[in-house]
Amino acid sequence: MSDPLHAPASTSDDLSPAHVGAALHTRRLGRPYHLVATCASTNDEAAAHARRDQPEGLAVAADTQTGGRGRLGRSWHSPPGTNLYLSALLRPEGPPWALPPLTLLAGAVAAGVLRAAGAQPTLKWPNDILLPTADGPRKVAGILTEMASDKQRIRHVILGIGINVNGTEFPPDLQGRATSLRTVLGRPLDRGALLAAFLNDLEPAYDQMLRDGPSVALKLWRPMAALGGRCRIERDGGALDGVALDVDTDGALMVRDDTGKIHRVVSGEIT
Repeated sequence: MSDPLHAPASTSDDLSPAHVGAALHTRRLGRPYHLVATCASTNDEAAAHARRDQPEGLAVAADTQTGGRGRLGRSWHSPPGTNLYLSALLRPEGPPWALPPLTLLAGAVAAGVLRAAGAQPTLKWPNDILLPTADGPRKVAGILTEMASDKQRIRHVILGIGINVNGTEFPPDLQGRATSLRTVLGRPLDRGALLAAFLNDLEPAYDQMLRDGPSVALKLWRPMAALGGRCRIERDGGALDGVALDVDTDGALMVRDDTGKIHRVVSGEIT
């Protein structure tokens, strides 16, 4: 399997089950692994498998998405043959309110993989990964977790991740906000190697969080997070300006406004 640190140009088979499987060292994440040439959304594909009672660990990747999405209903730019679009089926036990730290955990794991590839990622609450550029930080990856639950029990979680790997062109609305690993590092990377590295690192971190609680996610997330600076949160009810201090045990962002009051932000768009 290619090392993502020294990978050749992306090829049509770099996401193939044989290529990914050669570097996959997990017990269940990515087992089974399905690759589709195109789909509306890998999250939707994985959710369909979940409804058929497929086991935890199943993963779906696509070469391109026609309806990829991010948080708040935004579309996810998904050109073919260039980037990584991956969703994994998880079945954690516990109540739905315990889910939010999973997004932080996945973001921290992904950032660690990008760091190993030579990048310098920063985590932006709650689900974005940024890379430094000459024009300021730009988004390179995002996490989307979607849950099906009863009132007191999670039935399944679809953990989706999109990483701009080798794409160098973006639509006009993203040109000032997005970047790719290839653009920043100046070389192509192997998408399959990145996929396997992410699942290899996610499995032990996820297992530890299931055993020890959300503090595991916070411990991994905080060192790479954009904390301590001024920010604006756009949310229902208006904007909140202040300083991003930390995240609470349930994944909420703690923001101190200009009067000194501390706010717990559970949803919103941060700048």
